[in-house]
Amino acid sequence: QVQLVESGGGLVQPGGSLRLSCAASGSIFSINSMGWYRQAPGKERELVARITDVGDRNYVDSVKGRFTISRDNAKSTVYLQMNSLKPEDTGVYYCNLFYRRTRSDALSLTWGRGTQVTVSS
Repeated sequence: QVQLVESGGGLVQPGGSLRLSCAASGSIFSINSMGWYRQAPGKERELVARITDVGDRNYVDSVKGRFTISRDNAKSTVYLQMNSLKPEDTGVYYCNLFYRRTRSDALSLTWGRGTQVTVSS
């Protein structure tokens, strides 16, 4: 069974920085892409950033220039460096993973449990 464990959330003042980490473990043959989503109170979950197996990245417009997604393939870990944080960045941040268990398997999807990020003075 594949698991994702997020860490790095917390309380930070506006303008501050946080670095989120998400480590994958379990039976993984290959990783297709890893991403970060967030869900603010009363709102739907939205994609924040995604990185593919070849390193292509995409971001939601509201975080471009402030957030950077990266990954360490050897550690099956994805990171989200968040700078110049704003109160509207507050929410639960979830990591997800598209992967294959074997060479011939279809893509599977799994989610982490989330980590809280609160931006407030």
